[in-house]
Amino acid sequence: MARWHCCNVLQVGADALRVWQFDARSFALGREQAVHPGEPLPPALVGKSWSSLWQPKLNVAWLPPEHVFIRVAHFPASTPEETFAMVELQLEKLSPIPVTQAVWTLHVLPDSAGGPPRAGAEATPMQTVIVTIVSRNAVEEFLGRLEGQGYMADRLEVPALDQLLAIVARENGAWICPVPGGGNTAVVAWWYGGVLQNLALLTPPAGADLAAGLRDELMQMAWAGELEGWLTAPPAWHLVAAGADAKHWEPALRGGLEQPVEVIAPLSAVELAALTARRAVQAGPRINLLPAEFAARYRQKFVDRLWMRGLLVTLGLYMAGLIVYFIAVSFLSYQTGGVQEQVAAMGQSYTNAIQIKARYAVLKERQELTYAALDCWEATAELMPEGLMLDTLNFSGGRKLAINGTAPAEDVTSVIDFSAKLHKAATKSGQPLFNPGGDPLQTRVNADKVNWSFGLELKQGDDE
Repeated sequence: MARWHCCNVLQVGADALRVWQFDARSFALGREQAVHPGEPLPPALVGKSWSSLWQPKLNVAWLPPEHVFIRVAHFPASTPEETFAMVELQLEKLSPIPVTQAVWTLHVLPDSAGGPPRAGAEATPMQTVIVTIVSRNAVEEFLGRLEGQGYMADRLEVPALDQLLAIVARENGAWICPVPGGGNTAVVAWWYGGVLQNLALLTPPAGADLAAGLRDELMQMAWAGELEGWLTAPPAWHLVAAGADAKHWEPALRGGLEQPVEVIAPLSAVELAALTARRAVQAGPRINLLPAEFAARYRQKFVDRLWMRGLLVTLGLYMAGLIVYFIAVSFLSYQTGGVQEQVAAMGQSYTNAIQIKARYAVLKERQELTYAALDCWEATAELMPEGLMLDTLNFSGGRKLAINGTAPAEDVTSVIDFSAKLHKAATKSGQPLFNPGGDPLQTRVNADKVNWSFGLELKQGDDE
């Protein structure tokens, strides 16, 4: 049995369609809605959506009473499956219409026996079963009208059954229940020995005297009960009606039967709907007047509707994402355009700044080279010993210092010392003036003189 969250009960009337919604646990009335015939029912009330997956909703519809046949049968007490099989075997005897053209269901009366046990070595307890039979054509036509107004029924029920189950039979007799809106039609329930022995439809001929017609039909039912053996005493008569129905039926029954008739107030429509909801929630899926092919089609429609809604939601989210994406791209493009305009506006200034920077670098390098040349000249003048003759001092490329000169042949050692000291020369701040290495010292003896030359590489700030 499904765990239902709520239950809707629909009544199709001549003037309006009424829906009652009950909580599936307490069966308290939560909402009531009425619409005119031809108008769609509120989708939020009777429709099913994604929330129905975790809060399942049961839609029940009351069948019109004029298409319903109710019968009583007694079978040995057994399991629900065996009872269903026994009723199915006896259905041709119980049904007033061909079995192939009918849909049917059953209801086992709780805590009741089905008459005296069968004779035998061991007494077999009996059970009372109410069988409801409806023409398939009438059911399909009724479901078609409901579909046109947006109501997909999960179950079809008969309110007269709940009115019969609500009767408390404290004595032997007949309970006459007029069918609401059925004119001179009523259901007669015969209770004897605390057991529902028979259910019959009371339909006196139209145009004839109502009192005489009721008397004739009720007497025929009583004689049939005597023949079957369950009517063992004169019945007490009860009329389950109120208002206009009671005023219409009570005088005719009293006049035709010439016996007292007890009038009992029937259940209201809301009370009947609550009983129907309780019975429908507790019933198994097999006990249902709704044809299986309609149940399968409604279920497929529900699944397809969920798929379509899911696709629409996904498409909507995708479109929303695209819109957000294009808005973001447009905004970023706008920002990029603004930045580009700023860059274009600053381009000339930037170019001028680069040119000024380059000029500054050139002037700075020229100044540094000027001081570097002076430092080299100063170091050479201070470190060169007497006796050595400086021929050329060439400062080229901003880093290369080439020195050559002459010296007496006996002053070669002075030349070597001068080269070593000049390689180790330092600035006034104590930093080395030249990088290690450079062109090695070269000497060439020519008669009484020595021609010497060597090269140095100026150390700059970016050299380690």
